[in-house]
Amino acid sequence: MLPETQGGLAAVAGLLGLCVGSFLNVVIHRLPKMMEREWLGQCAELRGETAPADSEPLSLAKPRSRCPDCGHQITALENIPLLSYLLVLKGKCSGCGNRISPRYPIIEAITGLLSAYVAWHFGPTAQAAGALLLLWALISLSAIDLDTQLLPDSITLPLLWLGLLFNLWSTFTDLPSAVIGAMAGYLALWTVFWLFKLSTGKEGMGYGDFKLLAALGAWLGWQMLPAIILLSSVVGAAVGITLIIATRHGRNVPIPFGPYLAAAGVIALFWGTQITNTYLGMIG
Repeated sequence: MLPETQGGLAAVAGLLGLCVGSFLNVVIHRLPKMMEREWLGQCAELRGETAPADSEPLSLAKPRSRCPDCGHQITALENIPLLSYLLVLKGKCSGCGNRISPRYPIIEAITGLLSAYVAWHFGPTAQAAGALLLLWALISLSAIDLDTQLLPDSITLPLLWLGLLFNLWSTFTDLPSAVIGAMAGYLALWTVFWLFKLSTGKEGMGYGDFKLLAALGAWLGWQMLPAIILLSSVVGAAVGITLIIATRHGRNVPIPFGPYLAAAGVIALFWGTQITNTYLGMIG
């Protein structure tokens, strides 16, 4: 593909990524609240009580985005990805003047940049389309896990099946490798979980981590699992030790593992084959 065409495709994907990043901010903020409402309703039903009445319906589409402090509804001009935060709002709510979390433009910028790189790396292929969907899901899961230490089934399970669907045509790997990857990904962390629990009496990770690694195995194949597990473990250990030393983060305070799995999955998506070949070459 010509560099001009490749650059144009990356620019379009980057703009699309900015818009998707804005929507991902909604998913990250609202999905845990929606899950909490559902759980409260289920608990009330089990107790034979009437489910608590919600003040207003909550979904990913409704109500319109607004300031959590003053209730000011975000206008179309204030909702332009990245630019509104930097040039229109300048980091503050136009209604009450309170600061807006910089996480919103950061999510938009990361999604835009990585989406552009996906298009540059894969070109106009089915791999690019699949990689964009995988990337956007991983960004959502990482942020939700950081906020709540939850990896919602409503994202991880469809992501797993979507990986198998794409690999019906060997988009990223052959179907047998994808199926084995899904099984091996889940069982690998499930085994670690139970070995840790039996030896210490504590739960070292959540079931959402099993499902996320299973999804990555379904997308990238079982061959990528060792690299993903190694990369995520090394980065997670480094960050955990840094937090304990630098911020006096308690050793018993859980650290979400999902973001590290997601980061390792992104690395494997782009450079997994090179990493695996280099490693195999080093060990002969």
